[in-house]
Amino acid sequence: MTETVLSVNHISKSFGGIHAVRDVSFEVSRGEVLGLIGPNGSGKSTLFNCVLGQLRPDKGDVHINGHRVANMRASHLNKLGVGRTFQQLSVFPQMSVLDNIILAGQEHHGTMASRLFGPSDAGLTEEADRMIAFFRLEHLRDEMAGSLSYGQQKLVDAAMAFMAGPSLVLLDEPAGGVNLTMLANLKERLETYNREHDTTFVVIEHNMEFVMSLCTRIIVLAEGAIIAEGTPEEIRSNQQVIDAYLGG
Repeated sequence: MTETVLSVNHISKSFGGIHAVRDVSFEVSRGEVLGLIGPNGSGKSTLFNCVLGQLRPDKGDVHINGHRVANMRASHLNKLGVGRTFQQLSVFPQMSVLDNIILAGQEHHGTMASRLFGPSDAGLTEEADRMIAFFRLEHLRDEMAGSLSYGQQKLVDAAMAFMAGPSLVLLDEPAGGVNLTMLANLKERLETYNREHDTTFVVIEHNMEFVMSLCTRIIVLAEGAIIAEGTPEEIRSNQQVIDAYLGG
């Protein structure tokens, strides 16, 4: 039987008279790579934030790994195996790449006492170095994150999200602002991680070539509602999707 990692049930969210998300439901299975696409203003980020507890939905609920997570704090979601990258980078520019990744790991490991009285790196340097090597960042290990290119910072951001070995990772526009060479590397690394760890991904993305080649299933939002769902091939040829993007 297929294991459901993420279950979104009848989520709705309004801001005043604006219906940002309208009765959205879907499930994501273990190891699946789901793409979430739609025109600007279609409700993608609002839906993401409802899933992650940063917004309280007006209706509906969300389950991750069998746990109801409505209004759950990010630190608790982390303990349920949830990782996330942000559209706006979350790296600390005045810290090294290594220290950024160690800091991300500290959110998931140990207790307050172990952080206060244990080693300064919380014993995470070895694991951080493995993640640095996985994302091919060895040459940047000791560089300040703020000195890196935007694309390199995106890779650091991804390494931070994967530091705790999550079972579910939500990726918010991972391809945004990344050059083609680095984008190919990121895509290959994500595919490898998914294959080796059976990790589930949900990806918001505007780069259609990237999302169509990475994802096994795609959901399309328009005006806060799901208008199409299927394989990349089915989505490419869906007239309703074409009309939503091109204005009919």
